[in-house]
Amino acid sequence: MAHVIARSIAGPRGRAKGGDDSYANLILLCPTDHRHVDKAPDGEFPIELLHNWKMIHERRIRALGSENKFEKVEELSKAVRTILAKSHAIWNAFGPRSEAATADPNSNMYDIWELRRADTIVPNNRTIINMINANEVLLDQKQMEAFALFCVHAEAYEAHVRSPLDAYPTFPKSFEEAFAYE
Repeated sequence: MAHVIARSIAGPRGRAKGGDDSYANLILLCPTDHRHVDKAPDGEFPIELLHNWKMIHERRIRALGSENKFEKVEELSKAVRTILAKSHAIWNAFGPRSEAATADPNSNMYDIWELRRADTIVPNNRTIINMINANEVLLDQKQMEAFALFCVHAEAYEAHVRSPLDAYPTFPKSFEEAFAYE
């Protein structure tokens, strides 16, 4: 995660008051690009360019999964379960209740968790929403209701990742159950 406007006036794209840690002032870059952008001569990567990159990336993420069309609900369910498994693995490895985080609350697991939920879990949720929206004709009533609850959770969670909320709806167990085909 990189700052668009540096926290320090002397930093890349620095301003008098410095940049904050708000969602609007952060952009996801790989470590190589982060260094490249921050070490470049002044003006090579202006604030507007970084905001444009972020907007294009967010637009692409919001569309993920919408192109996937399935013939059968079982195929859709398998795709949903695959994505959920990836997110769940990240939760288990780095989340606030993970073994590593609880063993050492002062470890850097929180930092890794912050990155993974922004660069993987939120896009995974968006992909699931788009995939299901593109294939909603395959769903029965129980699945539609569970999907509606998942949408409420995913959208609130995304807002929480951007700017922490006091509370948000947790992952609905009914969603996992509704798409548990074998």
